Amino acid sequence: MDIKGELRVAKLADVPPGGLLSVDFGGVRVLLAHADGELHAVRDECSHEAAKLSDGELEGATVECPWHFSRFCLRTGTALDFPAMDPIDTYAVRVEGGDILLSRAAGGADR
Repeated sequence: MDIKGELRVAKLADVPPGGLLSVDFGGVRVLLAHADGELHAVRDECSHEAAKLSDGELEGATVECPWHFSRFCLRTGTALDFPAMDPIDTYAVRVEGGDILLSRAAGGADR
């Protein structure tokens, strides 16, 4: 990580519009989602039963869990549908020179 607490995790070209990509961020699996013209980063794990959200479906600014179909807001990490009730971690995303950089300072659950 650099002095700002950021870590380069992927290239912008790796996450085309409408795309999902699971990356490693300091030992944590993080989902990058390119939705509605923005890049979002959330923990790549459903808060209900730990399914990989990167195996789910992108629907606007939400991602749907592949196991029980809970949806999560990519901006806030909020669980939008049962059976998930707890939010997921969100991460700050920045693009620099075609690289995607993540840092922890965004919000959501703090697990």
